[in-house]
Amino acid sequence: HRGYYIRARAVDHCVQDFLQRTRSHPRSQIVSLGAGFDSLYFRLKDMGLLHHTVVYEVDFPNVAHQKAALIKGMKELSALVGDTGGEGLGVITFSGKNYKLLGLDLSELPELERALEEAGLDSEVPTLFLAEVVLTYMENSRSDALVGWAAEHFPQACFLMYEQMHPEDPFGRVMQQHFRQLNSTLRSLAQYPDREAQRRRFLTRGWTQCHVMDMNEFFTCCTPEEEQQRMQSLEPFDEYEEWHLKCSHYFVLTASKGIEPSWTPLLPSMTAPRCDGPVRMAGTVPAARGAVHSETSGLRRYGHHSVLLAPRVILTTGGFGDEDGQHCRMRDFHLLVKQAGCWRAGSVKKENPAERWDERLYHTVSCLSNSLALVVGGRTSPSRAGLGMLWLKFPETCNASDPDEITVELVSLQPAAEPAALRWRHSTTEVMFKGKK
Repeated sequence: HRGYYIRARAVDHCVQDFLQRTRSHPRSQIVSLGAGFDSLYFRLKDMGLLHHTVVYEVDFPNVAHQKAALIKGMKELSALVGDTGGEGLGVITFSGKNYKLLGLDLSELPELERALEEAGLDSEVPTLFLAEVVLTYMENSRSDALVGWAAEHFPQACFLMYEQMHPEDPFGRVMQQHFRQLNSTLRSLAQYPDREAQRRRFLTRGWTQCHVMDMNEFFTCCTPEEEQQRMQSLEPFDEYEEWHLKCSHYFVLTASKGIEPSWTPLLPSMTAPRCDGPVRMAGTVPAARGAVHSETSGLRRYGHHSVLLAPRVILTTGGFGDEDGQHCRMRDFHLLVKQAGCWRAGSVKKENPAERWDERLYHTVSCLSNSLALVVGGRTSPSRAGLGMLWLKFPETCNASDPDEITVELVSLQPAAEPAALRWRHSTTEVMFKGKK
């Protein structure tokens, strides 16, 4: 939900900024490339923002014909468009007073140019080109030609693009695999892997200004604080790490030439939180980088808890990470035991194999002795947080044991309904009271 929200928010923000900047002109145009079934025109029209703006939408013929049929079949949409009876004329599948729907292949640039001219596109009018995850599916030579053509033929032009980036890390590789399985290879990623590469792409093809933000920056810098709070209150949520990871792999780009005053929708909003220095993500605090990064299987995770069980024994429980080749909530406990100056890693066996760790995240573990630890709170989903307290009982000799030979007994201490356990992302502290721990 949040991924789609921030994408739609970014596009609406930039499009409405373009309409605001060009309102003094007698006419303006929006060309939506690969528009699909986007409802942008109908939303802007219903909001009264298209008084002097014509919207041109382009997609494959079969998509355009399906969309035309949907518009004609719904009286509310037909009323907004104002059908002029021009549909079915060549590549123009639907024609309204200020709305033109064209069916053709974007990669065929000469045909696209002829069709848009036939539909009434005026190269002398301020024009916004919109490409929302579109150019990346085209061969780079063809998409680059389209970017250059728009700059060359339109003296007052803007370009708005939303796409993927960072193909080199694990998330990026999985992202590429996903689209390959859909038979929709992301072709631009190899040549344009990051924001700077995309920025150079536009500046070397005729555009005089270009700004790029990843979606974390857009949410923090260009979304008013009250809107951030409204969105975050809509549903239970605390998977911030995954959302931030996803947002770091998508960007919004704006490029322009010949627009006065300058079109700069990606400058931080006066009503958004200040964005000086490193971007602050919702739900996070600044953190120092550790000097050591473990590559041990089962120890690369988040939402877990690590604690010193004994002077040379580190226990790690719960969290989300890689286990048996799957990215999942962690079922096993892991130990690091220091012997002869080296750390050895291993999994803790449950004393009773039938006992099941509930795979919680964001809990705490407090070691009360070398053989006894207390687990408090945590959750398995934002809507399931009442996980109760557990004793983790270890053998007294675990300090000198092989990590793979250590066992643990799980003992429920408190029912899940007890208020003290209904929490996560908290902390626990051992205190002295009247001489007792």
